[in-house]
Amino acid sequence: MIRDICKDEAFLAQKAEPATKEDLGIGQDLRDTLTANKEQCVGMAANMIGENKRIIIFDDDGKYTVMYNPVIVKMSDPYEAEEGCLSLTGTRKTKRFGKIKVKWQNEKFQTRIKNFSGWTAQIIQHEIDHCEGILI
Repeated sequence: MIRDICKDEAFLAQKAEPATKEDLGIGQDLRDTLTANKEQCVGMAANMIGENKRIIIFDDDGKYTVMYNPVIVKMSDPYEAEEGCLSLTGTRKTKRFGKIKVKWQNEKFQTRIKNFSGWTAQIIQHEIDHCEGILI
């Protein structure tokens, strides 16, 4: 289901609760909502659709990847970036890392670990920041 984008900064500033198997529907709602906003958005976190759960979705080289309970376990190559967000007005400067290693659970709640770099790594960092209640 396509959901409205949350713009309530007090809600967005909360740290997300861990996702469980009961939250699989939120992942599908994120997929539907990101697809509906694909012209202006490359990733989303559950709090952007009003759900305080640790779930993100992002464009991973043309296909959408949903991560449940993602955590960055390693990062390197810091740089300064300027980003926008559907939940916020305008763009803001932030620090990102060119290479990251992420641990998460897939839709079957199997643990996965993978290295990401470049643009995809930047998107993931932005969305994980949402899970931490960090607004750019």
